[in-house]
Amino acid sequence: MAEGSNGPLQDRVAIVTGASRGIGRAIALHLASLGAKVVINYTSNSAQADTVSSQINGDSLVPRAITVRADISDPAQVKSLFDATESAFDSPVDILVNSAGVLDSKYPTVSNTTIEDFDNTFNVNTRGAFLCCKEAANWGRGGRIICVTSSSVASLKTGYGAYAASKAAVETMVKILAKELKGSGITANCVAPGPVATDMFFSGKTEEMVKAAVEVCPLGRLGETEDVPPVVGFLASDAGEWVNGQIIRVNGGYV
Repeated sequence: MAEGSNGPLQDRVAIVTGASRGIGRAIALHLASLGAKVVINYTSNSAQADTVSSQINGDSLVPRAITVRADISDPAQVKSLFDATESAFDSPVDILVNSAGVLDSKYPTVSNTTIEDFDNTFNVNTRGAFLCCKEAANWGRGGRIICVTSSSVASLKTGYGAYAASKAAVETMVKILAKELKGSGITANCVAPGPVATDMFFSGKTEEMVKAAVEVCPLGRLGETEDVPPVVGFLASDAGEWVNGQIIRVNGGYV
């Protein structure tokens, strides 16, 4: 991958949060394949993050990917994430993809959701997105902000009360942010996957729950991590400039 030809994102600098696995990992690899220099953000699993950066860098003497540990719910660590990115690539950040997220695998009803689980969900999914968007909004010149949310905001399945609410808040915030960025050349959008075959999706689910998700999809399958990155790549490119303040549900028709 390190030897890839010039692409639509050649030498643009991208931060992908939650990039050590799942959808975030697939997005980081795809942006790199389009020519971007990528920061693999992670919270705890450095080995997984290193694997992603190694896959991007290959045998290149000049790294096109680095790993940066940061808890995106912490303002100081978010600032450090952006500072480390600019320092590593000697360039301002051009693209933010906020893909970090958590899901309560107990799938509790609203009445059975603990305060601790609610707070953890909103700290990562909502506060984290807010802090990253806030930092990116201060770029002061063109760029791309892309937040990964969820089609659960539209499907409103039981057991996802806190999770769907945390993502709905991000979608509302991003729509407003796009308007507030008028004149900056920065676009802000959300990409909202449906059920995707990741560790987070399968965690806590019975075989019946997985089967039900497949049956609801008109295409008759779960999403794969590779289904999401092409949409993100388009939004991050010059070709995606006219798409702004939108929620794009990448879900195969899942409702």
